Amino acid sequence: MFSERGPSLWELAVQALSSVERGYDLLAPKFDHTPFRTPDHVLDATAGALRPFGPFGQGLDVCCGTGAGMRVLGPLCDGRVTGVDFSSGMLEQARRAHPDAGWVRADVRDLPFREAFDLAVTFGALGHVLPSERPALFGGVYRALRPGGLFAFPVGAPPPIASLQYWALLGFDVVMRVRNAVWRPPFVMYYRTCPLHALRSDLAAAGFTVTTVPLTALGTREDGTPRGRLVLARKPGG
Repeated sequence: MFSERGPSLWELAVQALSSVERGYDLLAPKFDHTPFRTPDHVLDATAGALRPFGPFGQGLDVCCGTGAGMRVLGPLCDGRVTGVDFSSGMLEQARRAHPDAGWVRADVRDLPFREAFDLAVTFGALGHVLPSERPALFGGVYRALRPGGLFAFPVGAPPPIASLQYWALLGFDVVMRVRNAVWRPPFVMYYRTCPLHALRSDLAAAGFTVTTVPLTALGTREDGTPRGRLVLARKPGG
């Protein structure tokens, strides 16, 4: 599952028994060699789907980690691109990989920006935000965007109930809930707390106009539906 350059099972166990921030500080040097890093084909599919809506000016990667989202923002944005994360370890790796970008350490539930960006993206991070915290996150992204700005992120199609993936994700979430019930500090990482209908509702409540487009580059499932969609949340105006 992991490359030889990735973390050992012991290192992952130590991370999982830490807080989210501390856990990612520990994982940061090896994060890009794990399956948790958003794959390039998902980043490229996102960039392809966003291209007709650009070009954009300033770009923001929310929960940027080690900076994988720069693969999307760099070609699409004419202005400066910025990443924000609360893990200093992840930001250190991002700065080394992308020295020309801006990097800000902040809690994404309290973003320190106001009408500074034209495009915001996030990849694989919403499972680290509890449903009760999403309004603060989405509200902060809304404030960070200029009128007419766009917030975009990919979502995968839910796996069929009869699939191994469905039960694997369910099992992971159950284990994490048990862990957080008996161990402190909590480590928030869930795969089943972000259904598309709930994301749409929370984005609309924050003031966005929400649509989706299929990520055609990711292909389709056996029933012909797309394997992934790109959520497009537009701030009115502009």
